[in-house]
Amino acid sequence: MRAVLLNCTLKPSPQPSNTGALADVVAEAMRADGVDVTAFRLADLNIPPGVQTDMGDGDAWPRVHEAILAAEILVVASPTWVGRPSSLAQRALERMDAMISETADDGRPVAFDKVAGVVVTGNEDGAHHVISELCGGMVDIGFTIPAQAWTYWHLGPGPGPDYLDETKGHDWAHSTGRAMAANLVATARALAAMPLPKPPG
Repeated sequence: MRAVLLNCTLKPSPQPSNTGALADVVAEAMRADGVDVTAFRLADLNIPPGVQTDMGDGDAWPRVHEAILAAEILVVASPTWVGRPSSLAQRALERMDAMISETADDGRPVAFDKVAGVVVTGNEDGAHHVISELCGGMVDIGFTIPAQAWTYWHLGPGPGPDYLDETKGHDWAHSTGRAMAANLVATARALAAMPLPKPPG
């Protein structure tokens, strides 16, 4: 089984990523369950705006798209900025919009039987809003969202330290992340055994 993790931090490498650090907890839990995880840090890639799978020369999204199609699990990890998902998380949803009209050989949408979850970090409120926006978009595209397929780390209202600078709340975020990983893998295996039917015409 394969998973793709999209780290939608706004920080390019080699800057430390709080979002990537928490997402790694989920990735390691999936790897321990036998899942091959491939991570993309979108800030390191040239991903122009658009709603097509391939926007032309230099577009790195087709490589990401190909990995998503080959995987059973997708994790979108985003920081919270002004109470919303990062611009790169929104761009990923916009580029995945093309998948709504893409079908497999059997005529089913390409995102069917794929499960998705969300990781969120930030030092201010907004985690549940970010989770709902990202999950809502991925459901539209065709992904299945399992029960409690999310984890987050936030300190609450007002500015404060980052995830990598503060250990408070890590135990809960990590425990929730491991539960998220287990639910993603279990649901992906269930869908592999009993795929969703082709939508009626």
